Formats: sequence, structure tokens, C-alpha cells
Amino acid sequence: MIKVIPDSEKNEFNKVALHPLQSWEWGEFRSLWGNKIVRLGVYEGRTLTQGIQIIFSKIPFTNLKIGTVIKGPTPTPEILEAIKKAGKEEHALFIKLEPFDPNLKNKIEVLKLLKENCTPGKRLFTPTSFWLDLTKSEEELLKSFSSKTRYNIRLAEKHGVKVVEDNSEKAFEKYLELTKETSQRQGFYAHTKKYHELMWKSLRKSGAIHLLTATYKGEIITTWILFSWHDFLYYPYGASTEKYKNVMANNLMMWEAIKFGKSLGLKTFDLWGREEGKGFTKFKEGYNPEVVEFLGSWDLITSFLYYPYRILENIRWLILRLKSKIIKPNF
Repeated sequence: MIKVIPDSEKNEFNKVALHPLQSWEWGEFRSLWGNKIVRLGVYEGRTLTQGIQIIFSKIPFTNLKIGTVIKGPTPTPEILEAIKKAGKEEHALFIKLEPFDPNLKNKIEVLKLLKENCTPGKRLFTPTSFWLDLTKSEEELLKSFSSKTRYNIRLAEKHGVKVVEDNSEKAFEKYLELTKETSQRQGFYAHTKKYHELMWKSLRKSGAIHLLTATYKGEIITTWILFSWHDFLYYPYGASTEKYKNVMANNLMMWEAIKFGKSLGLKTFDLWGREEGKGFTKFKEGYNPEVVEFLGSWDLITSFLYYPYRILENIRWLILRLKSKIIKPNF
């Protein structure tokens, strides 16, 4: 049986939520951001076995929406039917599905189900990621890194770079400052300052969000936000200054993040994104992680307006990419 989950089952929902983006707190954050949140539960008798958090976003100047189930459970016919019903009730054009499916054994059958009921969609997250095994000893992990990565870690330590967890407001303000600098330097569209502030405020009370800082000569030069959820550590956001890039603070930051995850008793470090040919991919490869492939991005269509929307959305992103080459993105 699948039904809407009441607020009284928040703790039970979090126990079965596979990913921090499926957590109750993440839904509360997105609700404050202006999204409509629908939470469905899969029950066996009275026991909640799976949670499904759908985030609906309104399309500007219309009463229409799009929905997303990001890092949710592996789809079944019953789950797809329930999600589709919720989408139609919310006047959504479609619901984007990007399942989080570690150790999926029936991948061929699930992909067949998705192909029969959905259409491939524009991705929100990369279809592959890097995972590091945190159950290995520090010695084993360090030995597995590339020689260049180990050299850069030692170089940062030699320069006196210090990495600590610092969840203070002062450190978070520095994170915002560096995120603005990084997005403008690299020419990508980051979430706004307000978005990051609301996320930080909403998730801090859950204890699932952590801020690491790397300091050199008394100045914070690199900041990373990490999520901890069940047995996983995640690296979703990072920012740094170009000012002291030669001291290799990012290399030491990754190593300290790994040790931080081990100190929490976590088993796996998900490095969040992987794209062939990108600099951040090459950086992560130096730590010898395992490549993990997910099921991809799929759109569950709930309205005939879906295809005109896709055309307009492709035009919009083309304009934004061209604009970013001329005008520095705002933050």
C-alpha cells in the first residue's frame, strides 16, 4: 500500500529515506524555499518500508508545476502509479526521477520498466559518481591514492594548511563569499546566496550538515559543505579562492574529509559528481574511488504540454549558457 505520510511519521520516514535529498529536513527546507512537498510511503502492513519525497516547483506565470524525485527509491509499477497520480493532482507536466540505487541487482528489469513508462530527461545530477570505502584504514587509503595526490597532501601540510570542522556563522559567511568568487571565476550558475542561507539554517538542526574550512596564514581559503546520512558522507558543495592555489589546500581538504567521515563511523564517501574531461573529475580520480553508475534521469509525463515545455526549456538553457560567457553569473 502507498499513501501520503503524516507529519507524525517524520522519524520513521527518515529511517527509510535513502539520501539526504530525500530527508524530511530537506523537504522542510524546500518548502520554505517555496516548493510544494508531497511525501508518500510504501507500507507493508503498518510498517513503513520506503519513503518517496516529491518536490513540486511552479512554472512562472502559470498554475502548472514540475515535480522531482531525486535520489529516491528504485521504481516499481506501484510507485510509478502513485507518483503519477500525485503529479496529476498537483497539475504537473511531469515528474523527474533520478533514483538512488546502490547495489541494485535487478537493474535490467528496472530499466525496462522505466523505458516503458517514462522518457529520458535532462539530468539534474551526473549519472555516475565516485565512492570511497571508508571502512579501509587510513594507511590503506593513502597508499591507494595517486603519487601526485599524496605529494599535494604533504605539500599542503608542509605549508601549514589547517583543516577543521567549523560550523560558526563567521565560517559560513566565508563559505558564501568564496562560493560567489568561485561561481564567477568558473562561469557557472550556483544557487543563490539566499538558497544557501536557508539550506544551512534548515539542515543544521538535523546534525546532517557540516562545514569544513582550510586555513592558510590565518585566512580561510577553502570551504566544503558535507552531508552525513545513515552510513554515507556526501560532498555536495565546495568553494575556494585563487589567491593561494599553489598550497594545494583542496587536496588536504579531501583527505581530512575522508578522515572526518571515518571519525563519524560512516562506511562510504560519495564524492557527488563525475563528468568525463572535467577538472573536478580528474581531481577526484587521484583518490582512487570506485565509479558507481545510477539509473539515469527519467521524466514521468503527466501532461501533453510536456513536449512544448522541453523545447522552451532547451532554448532557455542555450540562452543562459551564452549569457554566462558574456556576463558573470549573479549569486
